Amino acid sequence: MDFTRATVYIVDDDAAVRDALAWLLRTRRIVSEGFGSAADFDAMLADPQRGLTATGEPRDPGCILLDVRMPGETGLSLFQRLQQRGLTTPWPVIFLTGHAEVATAVEAVKAGAFDFCEKPFSDNELVERVEQALQLSLERFAEHKGRQSLRDKVAALTERERAVMGHVLEGMLNKQIAEQLDISVRTVEVHRARVFAKMDVKSAVELARLLHGL
Repeated sequence: MDFTRATVYIVDDDAAVRDALAWLLRTRRIVSEGFGSAADFDAMLADPQRGLTATGEPRDPGCILLDVRMPGETGLSLFQRLQQRGLTTPWPVIFLTGHAEVATAVEAVKAGAFDFCEKPFSDNELVERVEQALQLSLERFAEHKGRQSLRDKVAALTERERAVMGHVLEGMLNKQIAEQLDISVRTVEVHRARVFAKMDVKSAVELARLLHGL
């Protein structure tokens, strides 16, 4: 699997743990970046050169390895804030937890975290979970890109083309659309053909499937 575009963000107050995880991921050709606190991670997110886009979205795929217990703001609190901002969808979160915090990590998974690993963790098990999280992130980025491309196509339609498309999606015939919009059937046919061409579909059924859930 190619994760060259992805980054694993390690948020743990223990520098030795961060270094060990970074080394482990490097051996699997996975890029990582470490942070000693929730505040440090927040600072990265706020950095216009490294962090989020102007619209508050991640620039690239990735996942977060997050220690449950940290001085200052806890990992659970950071997770909840990231979740509220919609960042745990493109960046799945894997909690790193000691035995005493397993119950907390389980609750976090139920609340939307990707998974958790109990310390001391198996290297292979951890890397496997990281790779699964990164694969999910890549898939979600691809889905988001596809939806944005579709929105751009719809935005490129003229007002009349969008009106015709709306009636096509309602199942109306060309003659009915012409009567509804007070235009000729030939004009409807032209607009319909342009809609299909711009949306890259060949039928009304294909168009409906494409726009479903947009």
